[in-house]
Order: sequence, then structure tokens, then C-alpha cells
Amino acid sequence: MSQPEERQGGLRRALFSRLMHGYFLMSRSLTIGVRAMVRSADGKFLLVRHTYTPGWHFPGGGVEKGQTTETALRRELLQETDLELIGRPVLHGVFYNGKVSKRDHVLAYLCEVSGRVPGKPASVEIAEIGYFGLEDLPQDTDPGTERRMREVVEGLGQSACW
Repeated sequence: MSQPEERQGGLRRALFSRLMHGYFLMSRSLTIGVRAMVRSADGKFLLVRHTYTPGWHFPGGGVEKGQTTETALRRELLQETDLELIGRPVLHGVFYNGKVSKRDHVLAYLCEVSGRVPGKPASVEIAEIGYFGLEDLPQDTDPGTERRMREVVEGLGQSACW
């Protein structure tokens, strides 16, 4: 991809993100998102790179009106990774995400899943998908995502912010 095309794609993603958060600002007094912290047998975490926002993140998304956080988590996990949640997820923490908006909170859950991660992304929202350990994280991993990983792996004290 050429530099102008890459820049144009980045501008499109930024504009889309701004529009969505503008819509959420007008339609919701508080936004709540969920993230699935899925680990492989060798302890690596499942991360996705979305097509509409930069960086690598845990799979997840927004909780819709009338939805429980668990229902949203199941929906997002299946949509983004083609994996199904087994049993009840365990809440790792609730985090204020002021980088996105002054109204945004993220609930991160430790999850067990069934199925296999597809070779290519299960959704047009996902550019890439893979399992990563702390030692082999992509350079553009979201800082909040990395912090949650360190909280689990290294026993790092929990931050109140994403």
C-alpha cells in the first residue's frame, strides 16, 4: 500500500471513529464496552486488529440498549473471532476509558471458548487476528490491552483506567 493510500485509510478510520462516538454521545449518556480476554493453552492472549481503529485489542465491542454485558460479550466474540463462549465469563475489572470519551467504560472478562480461530478474520471489521504473549506483542498493541495482560500474567496491580 502506498503512503497516500495508507494516510487516506487512516483518515477514513479516524473519521468513522469520530462519527460513531458522536452518535454514541448523542444517543447514550454512558457508553459501556466489553472485552474478551481469551488465552490459549500456552498462555497467549487472543488479539484482533480492527479495520476501523488502529492497534491490537482484545475482541469486543459496545453493549447495546437492552443487552446484558454477557450477551454483548458472546455476540462480539462470535462476530469477531467465530469462537463461542463456554460457561460464564469472569469479570477481570471495570475500567474508565477516557481516551475514547469522558463517558466510556470497559468491562474486561476472562473467558473460556470453544472453536478454532479462523485462518482469516471472521468479520469485515477484523483486519487480523492472532494469539500473542507479552514477549511477542505487536508494536501497536493498545496500551490498555497490554496492561490488562500484565495484570493477569505478572500480577500487576489493577489500574482504574483502560
